[in-house]
Amino acid sequence: MLSIRQPDRMIPYKRAHEVTLNLHIFEPSAASRTGSAIVFFFGGGWNGGTPAQFYPQASCLSDRGMWVACAEYRVHSRHHTDPRAALADAKSAMRWVRAHARELNIDSHRIAAGGGSAGGHLAAATAFCPGFSDEPENDAADCRPDALVLYNPVIDNSREGYGYDRVKPYWQDFSPLHNIRNNPPPTLFMLGTRDHLIPVSTGAKFCEAISRHGGLAIFKTYSDAPHGFFNLKDDHNPFFDQTMNDVIDFLEKIEFLNNDIKTTT
Repeated sequence: MLSIRQPDRMIPYKRAHEVTLNLHIFEPSAASRTGSAIVFFFGGGWNGGTPAQFYPQASCLSDRGMWVACAEYRVHSRHHTDPRAALADAKSAMRWVRAHARELNIDSHRIAAGGGSAGGHLAAATAFCPGFSDEPENDAADCRPDALVLYNPVIDNSREGYGYDRVKPYWQDFSPLHNIRNNPPPTLFMLGTRDHLIPVSTGAKFCEAISRHGGLAIFKTYSDAPHGFFNLKDDHNPFFDQTMNDVIDFLEKIEFLNNDIKTTT
């Protein structure tokens, strides 16, 4: 059984309108450290949610040697902000980690972004959607991740997708599906077949676009699973175990994890 840890420490990465935003850090042991990292963004429709959503995944991956952060970001219910602020914070978090990679003992070329639902949107948008930044965009601290781990992510913000009414004036720039460019990062896309927000056809279309632009896209579907199926809400969730195994296989495939370290979920 997986032992769910609490963060080893909190690191502030940004001050925005009198709000301090932190990264909840899970450190790998020195013996297992791989040098790779992942930053998780929680779900909640850009309205609510908590970084603790991804503590179980963070515990598992840090046990496997990854440096893991679960990021705070501004949401409407607490900060009275719109989705653009959430994306600006996600980009700030990715830039902060890359800029501090050396002192954190991580490889600046092996930093992944992950998330679920609206948090999956933020992870994908750091890769594909220019703009929406509070800092200058530069190569020295690039916000674009080197890999994506996406749990039922919101990737279509058009009228036919999710959140259109909230992002209508800028949806074309905000929607990852409509901004995929050449050389996209390797991507794992996980989706339940009973998801009421993201159709399987939308996930397939997104992954096909990544492949068409020269990237690796692995599309995993989970039979009869609803939206949020991957969350470990109780002591045991078979879908958590399945997705965690698929995440580990993906990260091994792209050499973010070593395949000789085993963790029981």
